[in-house]
Amino acid sequence: MNYGFVRIGAFTPEIKVADVAYNTVQIKKLLDEAEKKQVKIAVFPELCITGYTCSDLFGQTALLQGACQAVQELAEYTRTRKLAAIVGFPFCYQGKTYNVAAVLAEGQVKGLIPKKNLPNYGEFYEARHFHPGFETSVEILFGNETVPFGMNLLFDFKEIAGLTLAVEICEDLWVPMPPGVKHAMAGATVIANLSAGDETTGKNVYRRNLVSSQSASLICGYIYASAGEGESTTDMVFSGHNLIAENGVVLAESRRFINESVFADVDVEKINNERRRMNTYPGVMDAEQGEKHYRRISVSIGGEREKNQDLLRFVDPMPFVPSVMEEREKRCEEILMIQTMGLKKRLEHTGCNHVVLGISGGLDSTLALLVTARAFDLLGWSREGILAVTMPGFGTTDRTYDNALKLIKKIGAQKKEINISKAVRLHFEEIGQDEKVHDVTYENSQARQRTLLLMNLANKVNGMVIGTGDLSELALGWATYNGDHMSMYAVNSSVPKTLVRHLVQYDADTCGEEELKKTLYDILDTPVSPELLPPDEDGKIAQKTEDLVGPYELHDFFLYQMLRNYYPPAKIYYLAGIAFAGKYEKTVIMKWLKIFYRRFFSQQFKRSCMPDGVKVGSVTLSPRGDHRMPSDACASLWLAELDKIEQEELL
Repeated sequence: MNYGFVRIGAFTPEIKVADVAYNTVQIKKLLDEAEKKQVKIAVFPELCITGYTCSDLFGQTALLQGACQAVQELAEYTRTRKLAAIVGFPFCYQGKTYNVAAVLAEGQVKGLIPKKNLPNYGEFYEARHFHPGFETSVEILFGNETVPFGMNLLFDFKEIAGLTLAVEICEDLWVPMPPGVKHAMAGATVIANLSAGDETTGKNVYRRNLVSSQSASLICGYIYASAGEGESTTDMVFSGHNLIAENGVVLAESRRFINESVFADVDVEKINNERRRMNTYPGVMDAEQGEKHYRRISVSIGGEREKNQDLLRFVDPMPFVPSVMEEREKRCEEILMIQTMGLKKRLEHTGCNHVVLGISGGLDSTLALLVTARAFDLLGWSREGILAVTMPGFGTTDRTYDNALKLIKKIGAQKKEINISKAVRLHFEEIGQDEKVHDVTYENSQARQRTLLLMNLANKVNGMVIGTGDLSELALGWATYNGDHMSMYAVNSSVPKTLVRHLVQYDADTCGEEELKKTLYDILDTPVSPELLPPDEDGKIAQKTEDLVGPYELHDFFLYQMLRNYYPPAKIYYLAGIAFAGKYEKTVIMKWLKIFYRRFFSQQFKRSCMPDGVKVGSVTLSPRGDHRMPSDACASLWLAELDKIEQEELL
């Protein structure tokens, strides 16, 4: 199973200018390397069979004929190899010479693509040697084969669903309307670029940004293979700067000036899923371009990955949290500002200069209080308008209670304490609940009592209740319906638990107050718990959420891959095994993944009536925006796929 991944390589052979035989041998060596690394698409530089810097030698019949023979030889070399190779060479057709890319596979020349945009400025003078390419393909005799020749060729790979390759050449990318735009609109999911741009100061940064941006705007994989050492240095130096990008992310980049090959596993399924998600992405060519039909060519390269084959890309175990510290700090500040501005607008609109929050001494309520304080500061209001309520109950520990009091004091909010034990016991008596039975009624009665108090206090002070629940809890339904599930504005509703922790830590590190920082760090160090069950005999938290519902880092990973990337269960399981290798056994991942699906589907009814809350990232569960789902949907299809995997692993 390839899970939608295709291994791609960008290669720079060490060539000799105009020495076709030598260059062919070097390309073969790199094809051997590609085969060993299980590369399925191997991309080589522009005019690599002859060298880009042949200049007026491109007019020599001997060079042109030798190049054609080399292409046929390389095509035959692919017969026993499960890959496609794209190589560049000069080709004469009907009295004109073209700068061409040849797609080789299954021992055949599958297609020839001419370069359209010929630079003739600065150090470039390609128009001296070549004729611009044409879009509508023609059938030509190449050696003993009939081969399509033209720009409008798409190559469909049989064994990898959704993999369609298109080709453009160097300058084609650098113009205002690259051919790749039409290729992608016609269905190309991966675009190969054969290049021979020389190196000048700072050009590598521009080139990298250009490749990355093109892959982002077209939602595609993009391979850029560049000429390197061996080209003539009469007036230019070529660095062999190879790049592989996917939807705006550079997956692999070579070092320059050493002819380094790079490899990456491009996620074709992710590309197709993202295009399907974006309804603004065209599904077919525009009517105006309909006369220029694309020709689709079938290619077979073998698609199965070896069971123990490593994945050549980083799988982030925390996709919601940037792994680079500098980037993470910027993201944290940005998210806090988005949360703050959302609340600020709601307070302004409603005319509420008082808010009510339940403060437990846990992470979520801490973040909500920090955001609320920021909003009040931006509005120029006194923080005394923030009514922070502690509501100790049967499970409250001294640690969380003390931290709640310290936090409220340092923030400068009003403090109010209401012990809910008496009211909950009265409620137990009224409904006939045995206090010794610590079931769901025992727990939820406390959560609903707290919400009742907060709502009524908000009415009393003419304010609003600020919700504290986070995205991870919404995904799992880990909230009491009409209890902590409800509020008047939920500032954390699109912030996952793994990110909540970093936001609180960021605020601690940047607050400039040592005592507040110490309190925040102790809150960070406290186990996540709703504290609805009595503490243990040592007075410590007995009810730990992650012991019951599973590790939040796993659930956040599952949530991101399912909702952001639309991956099926098998692929999520596969990727989780890579991301959390050495931390969680596969059996543990499978257990919690099944629980995730069961809870996600069964708890939709809570999300269907969740309060307003600001969106901060690409994944959110608001029924008014990103995720609309019936409360009666079944998880059986997803669970059956996991059951099948489980059975296969037992064999």
